[in-house]
Amino acid sequence: MAEFFHLVLNIDQSLGVWVAQYGAWIYLILALIIFGETGLVVLPFLPGDSLLFIAGAFGATGQLDPVLMGGILIVAAILGNTVNYSVGRFIGPKVFSHDYRFLDRKALLKTHAFYEKHGGKTIVLSRFLPLFRTFAPFVAGVAGMRLFMFQLYNAIGAIAWIAGLITLGYFFGNVPIVREHLNTIVLIGVGAAAIPALAGVLWKLLRRKNPDRA
Repeated sequence: MAEFFHLVLNIDQSLGVWVAQYGAWIYLILALIIFGETGLVVLPFLPGDSLLFIAGAFGATGQLDPVLMGGILIVAAILGNTVNYSVGRFIGPKVFSHDYRFLDRKALLKTHAFYEKHGGKTIVLSRFLPLFRTFAPFVAGVAGMRLFMFQLYNAIGAIAWIAGLITLGYFFGNVPIVREHLNTIVLIGVGAAAIPALAGVLWKLLRRKNPDRA
């Protein structure tokens, strides 16, 4: 079991082995991973960005069908967010006053602050931010966001995230220098996306504490 979880958490590095071993079932495995990361608040540690990038690179070599894979993973991402949103609506605002052991409270509160600043756009923006991606639909459900608007942002975000990263992987994933430094590139990309967003949240919090600065 430990070995299985190790493979799942490092599938972005060992995808070739999985493709050779499971054949067409790999599409279902990838879909379950994307669904788990986006749909279950207890699984924010699953691979997302790097997995999609590497999957796109395998699409370029012909080992995977990028169009079929993209369609399946977009559906998985939409369904995952929908489940997450539904759980948030069921639990409601009491999530902020109760201590749930299965929730990363710090990540939850940061995502809530992000949601307060960006509103519905959070569902799109968070697709490109690890942790935020997992908690954003949950927070939208807790906040009572209208289902129609949620699903609109949900679909836009899923398409942009899945298609964007698979496309990048398709065209650049097999470039030697990119392949060798993938982890560094992913970290830089995440940081470039996360720093402005977090800076905006911190600025808003500072303005609340010191209204004279506004």
